[in-house]
Order: sequence, then C-alpha cells, then structure tokens
Amino acid sequence: MRAPAADHPRRPAPWLRPTIRVRLTLLYGGMFLVAGVVIDALIGDCLRVHGAPAPADFVNRSLLALLGLTVVAFAFGYAMAGRVLSPLGRITRTAQRVAGSDLHRRIELGGPDDELKELADTFDEMLDRLDRAFESQRRFVANASHELRTPLAINRTLLEVQLADPDASPELAQLGKTLLATNERSEQLVEGLLLLARSENKVVDKKPVDLSEVAAQAVDQIREEAQAKGIALRGVRQQAFVQGNGVLLERIALNLVQNAVRYNVPDGWVEVSAEPQPGCAVLVVTNTGPVVPAYEVENLFEPFRRLRTERTGSDKGVGLGLSIVRSVVRAHDGTLTTEPREGGGLTVRVELPAS
Repeated sequence: MRAPAADHPRRPAPWLRPTIRVRLTLLYGGMFLVAGVVIDALIGDCLRVHGAPAPADFVNRSLLALLGLTVVAFAFGYAMAGRVLSPLGRITRTAQRVAGSDLHRRIELGGPDDELKELADTFDEMLDRLDRAFESQRRFVANASHELRTPLAINRTLLEVQLADPDASPELAQLGKTLLATNERSEQLVEGLLLLARSENKVVDKKPVDLSEVAAQAVDQIREEAQAKGIALRGVRQQAFVQGNGVLLERIALNLVQNAVRYNVPDGWVEVSAEPQPGCAVLVVTNTGPVVPAYEVENLFEPFRRLRTERTGSDKGVGLGLSIVRSVVRAHDGTLTTEPREGGGLTVRVELPAS
C-alpha cells in the first residue's frame, strides 16, 4: 500500500510570526508614531494660533524627522523586547529539552525577583516533582521485574523437572503440561507489561536502524508458525533507515507479524513490506483474516482487548501486542494507521522519521 508522505508545514520566519516580541515592537513603535503625529499637529496649531502659518519646509522636515525616529523606535523596541523576553526563550528551550525525556534539565534563572523568575522557579519545582515521579516509576518497574520473574522462573524449573521424570503418571504429566503452559503465559504477560511500561517513554538514545532488516527478522521468527497454520508470507522489503532503538523497533515488526499470522484464516496470507519515502520510512503489514468493523479498530490497540472480547483466555497471546506497537511508535515520533480490508483482515501502516 502506498500513500503520500505527510507534508510538514513550514514555520514562518521569526519576524513574520505574531510573537509577543513582534507585538510589543508594533505596540511601542505605533505609540511612538501616534505621539509624534499628535505633537507635530499641536506645534502646527500653535503656530497658526499666533498668526504664523507653519512653513512648508518646516512641515517636510518634521515629517522626515518623525519618520526617521519612528524607524529608530521600532528597532529600539524590537531590541528591548528581545532583551526583556529572553528569559522566556530560555524557559522554552528547557521545556523542549524536557519534552525529549531529559528531565534533569533546569532553567535556574537568575536576575531580579520578578514575574519571569517566579515562572522559571515554578517550572523548576514542577520538573523536580516529575523527575522524582519518573525515577520512582523506573525503580518500581525494575523491582517488579525481579519480583515477578523470579517465582515464575522457579515454577518453570520445577515443572520441567517433574515432566522429565519417566515414572510420572499420565495424569500428573498432563497436569504438569497444563501448569507449564499457564506459567509460560504468565511470563509472557509480565514481559509484555514491563515492555509496555518502558516503551511509554520517548526514545533518547537513537541509532540508525534498517527497517527492512527488522521486518525480515520478524518474518524469519514467525515463519515456522505460519507454515504450521498454512499462512503464506510475502512482501517486498527495501532498505529504509530510521533513527531509533533497534530492540523496540524489532518488537513493532514482530508483534504486527505475529498478530497478522495468529488472527488469520486457513490458507490465508500476510504481506510485510518496507520502503523509504521522502522524510520517512514505512512498514506495512497486511493480512487476510476475519472481517473487522471500522468502529472496532481503535479498540484493538487497548491493552487486553481483542475483537469482540475483552478476555485474554486465548492461545493467541496476552492482549498486549498492538498496545506495545502503538506505544513504541509514539516513542519514536512516528504515526500508526490501521484500516480494515474488504473481505477481512487489516492493513497496518507505520511511518517513522527517516535517519
């Protein structure tokens, strides 16, 4: 599927944007111009009152002087407005760095204790609270990862040892297999939740990643499962580099391909393509499958949601795959669009900024 790349509107030049600095300059220069016109008119009236009409040479010179001083006033007003508003620029630049998940930045504005310094101090206090909250969240994720994985790993080991016992009865062996499958499902759920929590943050440490290579690895990992289900894998993958985290980008492709294979129909197909486009790289996964109503598409990206059900009691996954895809795409400043296919299945398109 091809679609034109979204056009990014150009921002006008700084002196053309209706910024506060430009508005203050216009206000200051306009007031000066009005005051000059009023003073010039008053001088002319005073001369006429005393019976001495203003000479034409005087009028021309006064108008030229007024025009020149107005230009100087506009330039002076622009310079002074920039000086007065420079702390706001500092606040804006810090906020932009914070938007990139750099919560350790602070404004630390000096100078007089005025309204701008009060705003900067308030912003720094907010950043301190956010930094503590995110640090607490990171510690919680790390601790939860350890506390949840350890007992599940112990359970898996004990069950595998029991299943390896040749003297175990058929009933006990069947129970062990059931418990092992349940334990494996719990491990998948824990890993999915932890990955979902980590992928909510914007990716800062980015490296060039070939989207076609990521897609090819995902296809190779799912090929055996697809063959067992009679699902044909196809698609053309061209070299397309993006800036991002390779592990998380692999998770995008793998989750989409797994979802396309597992929610398919007998003798269906999955098409995985990657291609470069102006300013972006595109990954498209299209599959046959059950008919998906358009109003249900958004629900598929909610955690633990599937088509026409909210339960996770299925052998197709734990209901987090598409939620993780959406979070990772957002963390990479990308866009994700999904459309139902006529006759069943979905077309999922991921656009990521090109490197």
